[in-house]
Amino acid sequence: MDIILLERIEKLGTIGDIVTVKDGYARNFLLPGKKALRANAANKKVFEANRGKIEADNASRRGEAETHSANVAGKSVVLIRASSNAGQLYGSVSVRDIVDALNADGAGIAKSMVVLERPIKTIGVTEVKVTLHPEVVVTVKVNVARSPDEAEQQAGGVDVLKAMFEDEAAADAVSDFEGGGGEMTEDELARADQAPAAEADADAAEDEAEG
Repeated sequence: MDIILLERIEKLGTIGDIVTVKDGYARNFLLPGKKALRANAANKKVFEANRGKIEADNASRRGEAETHSANVAGKSVVLIRASSNAGQLYGSVSVRDIVDALNADGAGIAKSMVVLERPIKTIGVTEVKVTLHPEVVVTVKVNVARSPDEAEQQAGGVDVLKAMFEDEAAADAVSDFEGGGGEMTEDELARADQAPAAEADADAAEDEAEG
């Protein structure tokens, strides 16, 4: 379907552009959201007649969003969640969780503004986009941790999962070293058992040679 964009749409175009999109995308999102018009002759005339007002309204909304962005951009929120030893959450962090945390910190955003490609399912710090206006996009940090102390470490740049795995690997190496120093393997025990017999055989051969 050919449509006329009424606002900037990422990867499609900006106001006034005529683009071709899939019918379902147009009918289910762009047209009902008043983000576009069908690109027929009548709508083209309507758009051109109102282009000045459409662009002025867009500029006004963009200006408001830019002012709003000062209260959102760079925010960091902490979400404490339970997880497995491997850092996998029991559940996931959703858009609603992020919006609630940001708004509790005075962000004043709507759920539709948060762009989360997939739910967050592990501990760590994730950068998330917030679209305040089609032309004003900022990022925030979502710090998911198992405790406030862990969140503080992650905020300081520590990769908690990596550090945890390195500690486990070091502990295993120490355990293997200590175990190897205190016990003999099965092959070593077998060679130790055979040593007296081999020594006796060698002595006998030597006596026979001398005799």
